Amino acid sequence: MDLNIDVKARIDELVKKLQDDPALLKSFQGDPVKTLEKMTGIDLPDEQLKPLVAGIKARLGTTQLGNALDGLKKLF
Repeated sequence: MDLNIDVKARIDELVKKLQDDPALLKSFQGDPVKTLEKMTGIDLPDEQLKPLVAGIKARLGTTQLGNALDGLKKLF
């Protein structure tokens, strides 16, 4: 069994799914650990999923900030 996981690629994949599904994003915002367990089909202790949650939140925040800045550029 190969346990090598490309964490960055997995985060990018999960972020895309969250961005494409507003209901899923709302669920993630309410209970990120349980939402990730449902999305991945992997039931791990919450402590093990927290770094993944943090990475996804950071990526979502960066994307949202970038979108906001793009909107500001259009004003000028």
